[in-house]
Amino acid sequence: MGQSLNDITRTSSTRHPSWLSRVRIHIEEGRFHIVGLGTWYAYWRDPYYLMLTVPWQGFFAITVGSYVLANALAAFLFCLGGPETITNSDGSFLDAFFFSVQTSASIGYGSMTPGTVYANALVTLEAIVAILGIAVLTGLAYARFARPTAQVLFSKVAVVAPFEGTPTLMFRAANERRNQILEAKMRVHLTLDEYSDGRMMRRFYELDLLRDRNPSFFLTWTALHSIDENSPLYGLNHEDLVRTSAALLVSLSGIDQTVNQAIHTRHNYYAGDLKWNKRFKDILYELEDGDRYIDFADFHEVE
Repeated sequence: MGQSLNDITRTSSTRHPSWLSRVRIHIEEGRFHIVGLGTWYAYWRDPYYLMLTVPWQGFFAITVGSYVLANALAAFLFCLGGPETITNSDGSFLDAFFFSVQTSASIGYGSMTPGTVYANALVTLEAIVAILGIAVLTGLAYARFARPTAQVLFSKVAVVAPFEGTPTLMFRAANERRNQILEAKMRVHLTLDEYSDGRMMRRFYELDLLRDRNPSFFLTWTALHSIDENSPLYGLNHEDLVRTSAALLVSLSGIDQTVNQAIHTRHNYYAGDLKWNKRFKDILYELEDGDRYIDFADFHEVE
């Protein structure tokens, strides 16, 4: 009537390559670490994502290495045609290599030129490949430079303290770039382990914030979630959150006014990051002349 475990495993292995069949999730002090998630070396089978995520040092190393290898291959092909392939050349591999560099970069010093039909055919092919290569490299470099990023600082901890008579979850966010993020929106999800019919399931619950939108986020934002009867956190304590490996997933999105592009960022809080019956220290102060200032030195401090 049904499939056996071996049949299911065999069917799964035929659908997906072996390197996709298992993803390791490392749990340390309630923190989830998906091995390889978001790391540039995890994309070595996807060259486009690899070139977008690799550090700049790696980007330049891959670019230079590919350029040298491509010209070395072209030099080898030029050498196969014999010493007469390139005029004013001694027929060495080094001359052929630098002739390939001049051809691919459209430099054209004029001292060395193709001397045979074979050489002209190789020059034509190399010119086409070079045009495509420059276009691809320019697009990748532009995509890396033009990718919008958000410089948002989240408080290192979240606190649970009374607010207007109700226990309330609170954490802070600050715009480090000091520009304006328009139509900013924040969403918070609680994720924890639950058991249903004897099976462990990872469940997600959205937490309602007292203010989940900010028309112009350019300084600080304190997120507040009331832990009342309608809250998924209602009735849970620190031990419950640790036992269920609970985590708060925070996502913030908006429009960067400077570049007029959508940006987003995220942050996670785990059970160990929640401080119960604590409050954040005030960071907003008023001067004698009526002006105000924000002191970010106590941004992460609680009392």
